Amino acid sequence: MKVRVLGSGAGGGFPQWNCNCDNCAGFRNGTLRGQARTQSSIAVSGNGTDWLLINASPDIASQLQAWPEGQPGRHKRDTAIQAVMLMDSQIDHTTGLLSLREGQRLPLYCSSQVREDLNKGFPLEPMLEFYCGLEHRAIDPDGKPFSVPEVPGLSVEPVPIPGKAPPYSPHRNDPHLGDNIAVRISDLNSGSSVFYAPGMGGYTEQVREAMTQSDCLMVDGTFWREDEMLWRGVGDKHAADMGHLPQSGAGGMIELLADFPQRKCLIHINNTNPILDEDSAERATLTAAGIEVCHDGMEIAL
Repeated sequence: MKVRVLGSGAGGGFPQWNCNCDNCAGFRNGTLRGQARTQSSIAVSGNGTDWLLINASPDIASQLQAWPEGQPGRHKRDTAIQAVMLMDSQIDHTTGLLSLREGQRLPLYCSSQVREDLNKGFPLEPMLEFYCGLEHRAIDPDGKPFSVPEVPGLSVEPVPIPGKAPPYSPHRNDPHLGDNIAVRISDLNSGSSVFYAPGMGGYTEQVREAMTQSDCLMVDGTFWREDEMLWRGVGDKHAADMGHLPQSGAGGMIELLADFPQRKCLIHINNTNPILDEDSAERATLTAAGIEVCHDGMEIAL
């Protein structure tokens, strides 16, 4: 199984277009050593030819341009992306569907809650009916593993996770099972698997079991601190308000990941997070804990 990190940043990417926090300003003026990041998305394949796109970020066009395997060039119009799967209905995970409108009708795997958001609060599905259109494939968020016929050789196990529906969701303040999911994707030939959760607002026994059974963990790396937006002077919301578990502090992601010996990677990293500075003490803390920071173009073979 191959995993390609198309984008590793949170909403807005890094540097964010309108942000002059220490990270963004430092990157622009050359005083911060780091890498630019587009908004988070990965692609997964069991055979190296047919790929499943997980989350479609607003940066999908540039991400595909930077990925040679994404354009096999077998026909006048072609793509390696055979299906799309959504972990939630957030803007930074769904807007890229609009940039895929020139293709064939898209198989879209998502929960009924996400589909409701894409028809009501953020009506991308009816909009796309004027272009390629979507073929909905329902995900039972608390269901059994299922195959994706368009992408052979893989099995997908959906795992419900604590989180927040987006502000435009009809149930923003009325959480439903399926608002946010993670997935454990297994290679049916090798038996290897990856756990993918770019947004995670908490930890449950079901999440722990799925992580324990996975060879590689790609989990929420949005914030270093619970009060990071306030600390950086760019907002007043806390990590929990936005459905994210910060890395530091009691019960944080570093403490949680200490129980897992397998490969551990953070993805969906906000522009305010000090781990983007490769010379920072926070980045050194992650390295000492055996935790990697995903970057655009990163490839993982399992």
